[in-house]
Amino acid sequence: MPIDDTLARWSDISFETAFVVYLLAAIAFLGQLATTRTAALHNMERLRTRVIAATSTTPGRIPDTPRRVPSERLARTGLGLVMVALTLHIGSIVLRGIATSRPPWGNMYEFVSVTCAAGVLAALWVLRSKPLRTLWLFVLVPTLILLFVAGTVLYANAAPVVPALQSYWLPVHVSIISLGSGVFLISGVASTLFLLRMRYSANTSSRVGRIVARLPSAQTLDTLAYKTTIFAFPLFGVGVILGAIWAEAAWGRFWGWDPKETVSFITWIVYASYLHARATSGWRDTRAAWINIVGFVAMLFNLFIINMVVSGLHSYAGLN
Repeated sequence: MPIDDTLARWSDISFETAFVVYLLAAIAFLGQLATTRTAALHNMERLRTRVIAATSTTPGRIPDTPRRVPSERLARTGLGLVMVALTLHIGSIVLRGIATSRPPWGNMYEFVSVTCAAGVLAALWVLRSKPLRTLWLFVLVPTLILLFVAGTVLYANAAPVVPALQSYWLPVHVSIISLGSGVFLISGVASTLFLLRMRYSANTSSRVGRIVARLPSAQTLDTLAYKTTIFAFPLFGVGVILGAIWAEAAWGRFWGWDPKETVSFITWIVYASYLHARATSGWRDTRAAWINIVGFVAMLFNLFIINMVVSGLHSYAGLN
C-alpha cells in the first residue's frame, strides 16, 4: 500500500516534540533531585521543629518551621511533562502505523521508540509513589539517549517492511519483546542505583554520596529491581518462544542458533540467573544486582551490536 507522507511527517514532528518535552521533564526532575532533602536532614529539621515547639515561652505563638523546598512542585511539573511527552510519543507511533498501514515496529528506529514508550509507561506505574519520584531522572536519561540514537543514527523513512516481516506474528512477537525490554530498563536502572547506594551511602561527603543520599533506600531500590524483573522476565521468555514459532513458519525451523536467537537466549538465561541469585541466601544484594546489570547490557548488545554489526537472518535494522 502507498505511504502517506503527510502522516509520516506528522509522526516525525510528534516524535521530535516528545523528545523535547521529555528533556524538559528531565530538567524538572533534576531540579527536584537537587532540592530534595536527605532523610537525615529531614529528620534533623523535624527534631528542631519539635524542640522549638516544646521550648517556646510565648503563648499561642506558632513556632518557626523550615522553609518548604520546591522539590514537590518540581516533581509534579516533571510528571505532568512526562504525561504530555508520552502522549506525543504514542501519537508518533500511531501516526507511523497509519502512514505505513502496518504495525509501527518494523525497523530499529520504530522498535527503540516503542520500547522507550513502554518503559516510560511502566515507570508511570511503578514510580507513582512519592518516595520513588526521585528515580524519574535516572529513567529519563537512558530513555533520552535511546530516543536520540533512534531519531538520528537509526532513523528510517516510513516504508513497507521487507517480505519476511509481513506476517501476523510481527505485532505479537515484537510488541511483547518491546514491553519486556522497556520494563527491563527500569530494572537495570534500579540495580545500578542500588549498587551506588551501597557503595557511597556511608560516604556522604563525596559528590556522588550526596546525590545517592537523596535516593530511596538500598532495600527499596533492590526490591524495585526484583519486582520489575519478575514482571518482564516471563514476557521476554514468551516473546522468545513466539519468535521461535514465527521462525518455524518463515524459515522451516524453530531454532537455528542465529546470532539474534543465541544472544536472546543468553539474555534470558542471565535474567533467570538473577532471579535465582536474588532468591538464594548469600547471593542477594550486590552480586545479584551485578547479574541483573549484565542482563541489561546483554539486551542492549542484542539490540544494537547484533542488528547493526553482525549479519544474520534477523538483520532488519532498516539502515542504509
